[in-house]
Amino acid sequence: MKIDHVHFYVEDAKVWRDWFVNHLGFTAVGSHLSSVHTCTEFVSNGVVDFWVSSALLHTSPVADFLRKHPPGVADVAFAVEDVARAIAQAQTYGATVIQPIHSRRVAGVWRQCGTIAAWGGLTHTLISTSPGHAQQTTDHTFTAIDHIVLNVAVGELESAVAWYEKVLDFQPQQSFKIQTERSALYSQVMVSRNGRVQLPINEPASSNSQIQEFLDVNRGSGVQHIALATPNLISTITQLRARGLSLLSVPQTYYSQVQQRRGCPLSRVELEAIAEQEILVDWPEDSQDAVLLQIFTQPIFAQPTFFFEFIERRYQAQGFGEGNFRALFEAIEGEQIKRGSLQ
Repeated sequence: MKIDHVHFYVEDAKVWRDWFVNHLGFTAVGSHLSSVHTCTEFVSNGVVDFWVSSALLHTSPVADFLRKHPPGVADVAFAVEDVARAIAQAQTYGATVIQPIHSRRVAGVWRQCGTIAAWGGLTHTLISTSPGHAQQTTDHTFTAIDHIVLNVAVGELESAVAWYEKVLDFQPQQSFKIQTERSALYSQVMVSRNGRVQLPINEPASSNSQIQEFLDVNRGSGVQHIALATPNLISTITQLRARGLSLLSVPQTYYSQVQQRRGCPLSRVELEAIAEQEILVDWPEDSQDAVLLQIFTQPIFAQPTFFFEFIERRYQAQGFGEGNFRALFEAIEGEQIKRGSLQ
């Protein structure tokens, strides 16, 4: 299993196609009109593929989605070896099939696919792998989708974990609780059997949590953010800032705390560069070479829902950096205070 593509439903597909091209450096690789009611634009960097759809008529599934939710991720598609077997397993455990197995032409190749309902407005398309169809990387800025984060309502974390275990054969991995003076969340990371898909699932642990704010604004469960892997985060963020991408601010006091942590693996020069770009850094005490660098955008849509993360894992650094997670949580709390949704 691997992530094949992520499908966004938005108000204007062409506007968001241009956003991905101009702000993230992706390439527009085509468009498609589906039954005259939906326009879909395809963007790619040769490794990561995003589909962006908008409604042309009120009968479009995009129009239906946007009546229920703000713009965001509607479908995460997984490439699997045997679509029929995967759909059958999903049905065995009670998953609702939204679209039965059919053939679809993708990038000039006919592939089998079917779609099942997940949480909130989210669906998962299970699509056959395309042997012999090797993608060429046109931009090495991003090398993969590192992980996708799903937010679910209070009391749903356990059932969501069980659903992904049974329906898609994911396994629970890291779990933690993040708590500040103001709010809290629970998180459980789910990973596919082959380790290529990582899906942290968050549940609010307080009524004013940023996760609860997401659920309120999104009007239900949904994808909070997508993390894109990059081999050189400092260089990548320098380029993205030059492209005008708006990123989440981190207080400089954070870097004083990093320096005071035992065994800081960064040189003074590198720490200064990381602080200048406002990048979060974490490392396990028992393996200081395995450094995790992360940074997050502001919400990309008008509502404070979906955002991107950019991540660099040095020396195969694992996990999600609980120290970084707490720093992110506090940074987003700062944005909540500005919006007046957290006192």
